[in-house]
Amino acid sequence: MSTFVFSNPFLFRVALPLILRRKDKRMVAKTIIVIPARMSSSRLPGKPLADIHGEPMIVHVLRRGKEADLGPILVAAGDPEIADALSPIGANVVLTDPNLPSGSDRSHAALSVFDPGGDYDIIVNLQGDMPTIEPSMIRKAVAVLADPSVDIATLATPISTPAEAARPAVVKLAMEPSVRDLSNGRAIYFSRWPVPHGSLKLLHHIGIYVYRRAALNRFVAAPTSALERSEKLEQLRALAIGLSIGVAVVDTAPLGVDTQEDLWEARRHLALRTSTSS
Repeated sequence: MSTFVFSNPFLFRVALPLILRRKDKRMVAKTIIVIPARMSSSRLPGKPLADIHGEPMIVHVLRRGKEADLGPILVAAGDPEIADALSPIGANVVLTDPNLPSGSDRSHAALSVFDPGGDYDIIVNLQGDMPTIEPSMIRKAVAVLADPSVDIATLATPISTPAEAARPAVVKLAMEPSVRDLSNGRAIYFSRWPVPHGSLKLLHHIGIYVYRRAALNRFVAAPTSALERSEKLEQLRALAIGLSIGVAVVDTAPLGVDTQEDLWEARRHLALRTSTSS
């Protein structure tokens, strides 16, 4: 297995404010993208290896991470088949316990093996079923941590239809907007039901998380919360233990592949992307 090495203008252009003090020396925070993936899925079993134009879906997600140009990419694979599929491209892969309760738990387990010394300060938890995510979205999520009071960053997009608002599969985010910029704010709650009630725009949560290393360590050490178990949303554990979640609002949501219909749509989208870029 090999390590991806990229030039990193983004760290100097946008994320330079992410400065940490370590032994009285100032140094730029280092970022790593971790992609948790496992074969078990109730609606689309084996989806990390689902074929999209001759390549497994997980390879397309890796490519989006590489295009974000933030740092190395690591796959937290819950099954040997995923590691085998990635072996030909020399990706960094760590096998993790498939029974871990969340993607963030799997990311932490893989990172503990890959980076036991804690060299990486910023961890992007990029879901393995988002092959269409734009690299600019990943960079925008990382930029939220320029605010030193934010522990975890994530993204959201406005909900446009009543049908979207009513779907439990669409996770909603209640956000207290920033007084300076209404397109950013702090997450107050996440739910599968429409929240908040009233005049504020409903937001569709996009399942990407960017953790400070200390916040990720705190998160995985905490027991699952009652609300997390009830809503089946891991981010509620973070709120329950007092971690702050910063939110950036983007125009559209990337397609998450959960069903066969989603897979067909991802193939169509990526075919258009390939033809446009060629």
